[in-house]
Amino acid sequence: MKVSVLAADLSDNATGRADLLARLLSARYEVEVIGPCFGAEVWMPARDGAIAQRSVAVGRYPGFARRIPALLDLVDGDVLVASKPRPTSFGLGLLARARRRRPLVLDIDDWEVGFFSRSGVWGRVGRALNFANPNGLPWTWLAEQLVSRADAITVASRFLERRFGGTLLPHVRDTDAWDPSRYDRAAARARLAVGDRKVVMFLGTPRSHKGVDDLVEAVRALGPGVVLALVGVDPARSGAPRWSAPSHVRVIGEIPFDDVPRYLVAADVVAVPQRATSDTVGQVPAKLFDAMALGRPIVSTSVSMIPEILEGCGVVVAPGDVFALAGAIKRLLDSPDEASALGRRARERCEARYSFRVARAILFPLIENLARRQCLP
Repeated sequence: MKVSVLAADLSDNATGRADLLARLLSARYEVEVIGPCFGAEVWMPARDGAIAQRSVAVGRYPGFARRIPALLDLVDGDVLVASKPRPTSFGLGLLARARRRRPLVLDIDDWEVGFFSRSGVWGRVGRALNFANPNGLPWTWLAEQLVSRADAITVASRFLERRFGGTLLPHVRDTDAWDPSRYDRAAARARLAVGDRKVVMFLGTPRSHKGVDDLVEAVRALGPGVVLALVGVDPARSGAPRWSAPSHVRVIGEIPFDDVPRYLVAADVVAVPQRATSDTVGQVPAKLFDAMALGRPIVSTSVSMIPEILEGCGVVVAPGDVFALAGAIKRLLDSPDEASALGRRARERCEARYSFRVARAILFPLIENLARRQCLP
């Protein structure tokens, strides 16, 4: 059986969840990730990974409409899985289902309409009038109204579960492959050229709602013996020059997803300082599970499901509180035994609740039931 996983934009970091779903499904099914590519090429961390990808170069409306038939021609799976309720993934999935009569699963890992709520009323008004963007607010709002038309729904957080229903399927990691004992910590530190300084690491696509500015200030307060490594920064994105300017910050460009452990094991503390905004209310940072799988001590914030996930195996502070963030990081840097114990418990939690094994026990029966129903007369 073949599964087509539909990504909203293969040139963007939203590809990460589509790639994760495909990796989970590839243990049992033939899988491809399919979608439009609004940028010059596929998002670098997923570009040369284990999952096959097919894309169509696209732009804004009205040109985008002319590319829809080419996209639909690629969607040939026996089951369709749309990553995110966006027009260019879920909308495409609805059209493909109508054409080929295949069951359609919608996976929701973010509240997409919430992303458009920043910048106040006038910002929302401007976005509401942006009809040229195929994933703009008008079309994304419409896609959200059609969520109930999916044959099954999976969601990545409890907020999304309350809002949309469906089956809870958090971000997960392959805890067998991401065993910290397999990776050379000394080599990872040498790669970062940090000498004997302590390393606080943020890994992923840095954006303002992810609290990177708070983290830069918090680590600055810890003095010259601590360096902040920002790993996964596209230098072309806004904010990159600002974050790379301070002397206590090391900026590393985007890396392949499969190389993440080779960097992350260098961290003395991993920081995931989400801010409390409309962007993050339904979001659980995927990079939280990278750190858990690799047994890293974690400092994060009380946003969305993070307190539940890190209960007893991480340190959680109030979002946006730079002083509390700095204090929590310092506490773990100054107490290596406590930090090590938290890291061990985080990995145990990841293996028990957020592993590929656990996710497949949820996802495989869902796919099989849909496929079986499709075969019924």
